[in-house]
Amino acid sequence: MNSVISQLQYRISGKGEPLVLLHGFGEDSHIWDQQVAALQDIAQIITPELPGTGQSPLPLLPAGTHLSIEQMADAVYALLMSLNTGPCTLLGHSMGGYITLAFAEKYPQMLRRFGLIHSTAFADSEEKKQNRLRGIEVMAQYGGQAFLKTTIPNLFGTDFKKEQPDRIQELINAAAGFDTRSLQEYYYAMRERPNRTAVLKSNPLPVLFVLGTEDVAAPLDDVLQQTHLPLLSYIHILDGVGHMGMWEATAAVNSYIRAFIQS
Repeated sequence: MNSVISQLQYRISGKGEPLVLLHGFGEDSHIWDQQVAALQDIAQIITPELPGTGQSPLPLLPAGTHLSIEQMADAVYALLMSLNTGPCTLLGHSMGGYITLAFAEKYPQMLRRFGLIHSTAFADSEEKKQNRLRGIEVMAQYGGQAFLKTTIPNLFGTDFKKEQPDRIQELINAAAGFDTRSLQEYYYAMRERPNRTAVLKSNPLPVLFVLGTEDVAAPLDDVLQQTHLPLLSYIHILDGVGHMGMWEATAAVNSYIRAFIQS
């Protein structure tokens, strides 16, 4: 099912308790296809296209301003209110995890549980903020598609890159339709997001953490510092996996999510 409600395109599959999966930077909702196929027997899975992805437009932004993580969380909230889902499980990959934390901070009554799939509550370091600006400049010069072609392979672990280059190329091909401005706005949003470890600290809701030992975007050591903060954490470390556990260790990630939903 495809639709545009509250200006977000989305898909719904399955029946049961609502499970919302938020994609990351340079991805669309299809990044979750293998999770949808495996879990639709136990959940009604909602996979939105975030603002600027697919047919979901960027909001009108006043001159001199940029998209924010909070605005994207608001868009997800508006969609769920339109769908009348009630409280849900919300999981976000990478940038989607930043949005998940903003959502949990602002709309806790809408959540049964939430989780970070290769994501972090830490803000960007000063070095990473500078790298974001350089990335924005590179996109302006060479285009967003060229930028993704260069960066996507770095998201995967060593073994996956050697053994499944066709899958990586598949993701690069899928990203070919991205609008450069949208990608730049995502970089601005990620750069300016605050530290949200306070959202995790003593949070009474169950929180899922999926980490990769070879993740360069959400480093293992950084995320491990956060896993003790909620009152109830479900922590899964994928050995030899980079930033893309949904693809690199699909069966394991599916089993972790299933157990988390049924907890």
